[in-house]
Amino acid sequence: MSAREYAVGLDIGTTKIVAMIGRKNEYGKLEILGVGRSKSLGVHRGVVNNITQTITSIQQAVDQAESVSGIEIKEVTVGIAGQHIRSLQHSDYITRGDSDEVISQEDVNNLCKQVYKLVMLPGEEIIHVLPQEYKIDGQSEIKEPIGMYGGRLEANFHLVIGQVASIKNIYRCVKSADLDLKKITLEPLASADAVLSQEEKEAGVALIDIGGGTTDLAIFKDGIIRHTAVIPQGGNIITQDIKEGCSIIEKQAELLKTKFGSAWPGENKENEIVSIPGLRGREPKEITLKNLSKIIHARVIEILETVFVEIKNYGHDEPKKQLIAGVVLTGGGSQLKHIKQLAEYVTGMPSRIGYPNEHLAGDSDTECTSPLFSTAVGLVMKGLEETYEEEAEEEPVVEEVDVQEAVFEPKETEEPGQEPEPTEEEAPKITQPTKRKGIFDTWATKFKEFLDNAE
Repeated sequence: MSAREYAVGLDIGTTKIVAMIGRKNEYGKLEILGVGRSKSLGVHRGVVNNITQTITSIQQAVDQAESVSGIEIKEVTVGIAGQHIRSLQHSDYITRGDSDEVISQEDVNNLCKQVYKLVMLPGEEIIHVLPQEYKIDGQSEIKEPIGMYGGRLEANFHLVIGQVASIKNIYRCVKSADLDLKKITLEPLASADAVLSQEEKEAGVALIDIGGGTTDLAIFKDGIIRHTAVIPQGGNIITQDIKEGCSIIEKQAELLKTKFGSAWPGENKENEIVSIPGLRGREPKEITLKNLSKIIHARVIEILETVFVEIKNYGHDEPKKQLIAGVVLTGGGSQLKHIKQLAEYVTGMPSRIGYPNEHLAGDSDTECTSPLFSTAVGLVMKGLEETYEEEAEEEPVVEEVDVQEAVFEPKETEEPGQEPEPTEEEAPKITQPTKRKGIFDTWATKFKEFLDNAE
């Protein structure tokens, strides 16, 4: 199997590292070929704090995925999160030289390139430039400007920004594990691809991905990404509360949370008791499930309220803003009993648990459809999307060579800026595959070059 037929997602989380290999089947659905999972030892709240341990954990996950699938992993699409991530809104414009020519992909690319030149705070770098809505010569609310006429092209952008040091640490871990970094993607965007439908993105939805070290938020409205945030609290902090509140070891606390934990204390009776074996011959410890759920409830409420503040920052409670229709919970923390009901109580919006089976083939392993693997599935999808973009860009190059050889001097095909006007038959072949894709492809390459030069 050639490298172009499949993609590998590498989810470097706080509690686990997942390597997942997938490809598209004949029906366009995602088929998972292999999954490797290892305990994450060198990551704290989504940020690498021990290079050596992280490299070891990545290699373990990759080796496991390779042995299951029989495929040698060479390049990966990596997710990034952590408390250093922030986002902001920005508007920018370019004035085109010839308004009698239609707006091309190159014009959109030039506008995005201009945004990447924004001066950030020291030690920060732009990770994503996500166009939201365009404006042409004052005409607003344009979603697709390519093919339209106009002199001034303007757009609103959602920028995702992260610390250069944290990004370089991830890059170094991947490189040291003998892997090539194909693309780096904000984790809530990957999770959104895996669990949200296009209808939900149109209606307006807040995706809450509760991981081990962080809780990631992505808000969509009218099919456009509107707001992202990373909150430095997750499932691990709930485990720590149980450990301290019940005076037990961390392993027992995690087991209590996953087996008997509930986010809603009213569900448990006073006489429901779980017995934990004592250490080194000590007496067993008895813990009431009601007390356990009270500890969990307090922390989950705090996490959800912090998320709801971010949702309100987007403008959810402003009368003039269009409200979002609901909440989707995913990630390992979403498996906590009654968390869906608690999310509805805190936000006042209908909620559901997001499973990454929206785009998976019907015969997929049940483990892969767990909310635990939402980010990994989304990263595989991003990797495949990148592969198709590369293939789509290669086709026009061949077409352009033919046109240029027929019209201009022979063999002068590599000179930049000489893109011929396609004929009517050729136009769909050249413009369609790169539509809405070329923007990010160029900047993924630019970002990798930046990291290479920074080493």
